[in-house]
Amino acid sequence: MSINEAREIVQEACVELVKAGLVARTWGNISARVDDEVFVITPSGRRYEDLTVTDMVPVKISDLTHEGSIKPSSEKGLHAEIYKQNKGVNAVIHTHQTHASTVAAARKDITGIGKKHSALLGTTVRVAAYGLPGTGKLARATAEALGASNAALMANHGAVCVGKKMRDAFAVARALEEAAEEFIARSFLSASGQNGPFSLAAMHTFYLNMMAER
Repeated sequence: MSINEAREIVQEACVELVKAGLVARTWGNISARVDDEVFVITPSGRRYEDLTVTDMVPVKISDLTHEGSIKPSSEKGLHAEIYKQNKGVNAVIHTHQTHASTVAAARKDITGIGKKHSALLGTTVRVAAYGLPGTGKLARATAEALGASNAALMANHGAVCVGKKMRDAFAVARALEEAAEEFIARSFLSASGQNGPFSLAAMHTFYLNMMAER
C-alpha cells in the first residue's frame, strides 16, 4: 500500500466513525499500516470533521519519527507497538466510545460474549493495565491485552480495535460497543437483583437511591 492510499483510508475512516458516533471532537486516533516500516495516523488535537487526506501523518514503526510540520497523534507509540506485535493487523482504531469506555473506567474485562459478537471479539475482551496516555507502559499493556481478540480496553481510558483492513477494525468497534452495552446490562441486573428490562434510566435511578440510603 502507498502512503497516499493509507492516508485516504484513514481520512475516510474518520468520517465514518464520526457518523457512527464512535468518536467525538479530537478524542481517539486512527491508523493504517503502509508496510512493515511505516504507518499513517491521524494528527494530534484536530477535529475529525476537519481533517483532509494530507493531514494524515506517516510515522516510522521502529522509532516513531515523522516528517513534515503536522504533529502525529500522541498515541502513535500505541499503534506502533500493535503493528510490531501483530503482523496480520493493518488498521488500528482507538476510540472513547461510550459503553466500552464505561467498562474500561470500571477496569473490568468484558466476559460472556455471545455468538453474535464472538467471531470478531472472542469470548472475552480484556482490560489492559493502567498507563498514562502516550506512554510506553500503556502501549505495551494494551498490545498485550489484545491477545487472541481484535479489541482491548484501556483502563480509565477507552478502547482499541484492530483488523486486517480498516473495515474490519470498524466492524470490531461496532461489535465491541454492543457487547459492552450487553455486559453493563447483565452486570447491573445481577448486582441489583432486578429482572429487567434494562435501561440506563433504571440503572441511574437505582444507584441514586442506593447512594441516598447511605
